[in-house]
Amino acid sequence: MAKDDLIFGQGQVTKVLAGGFYEVQTESGHVIMARISGRMRSNNIRIVLGDKVTVGVSQHDPTKGLITYRSK
Repeated sequence: MAKDDLIFGQGQVTKVLAGGFYEVQTESGHVIMARISGRMRSNNIRIVLGDKVTVGVSQHDPTKGLITYRSK
């Protein structure tokens, strides 16, 4: 999943799943299974239930995404 191919949107973490995956509900109401981007993982940024995040969604599979930013 290249970063150039993503459609970005805002959402909120609704579930923390095993293996570093999160269930994110977007503002439009869609539920996406997302993982943390490599830069967030290397900088040890923690994401907990209820955090507002920026998620990039794949054009080919709109149920999968990549968390790129955690809002304060």
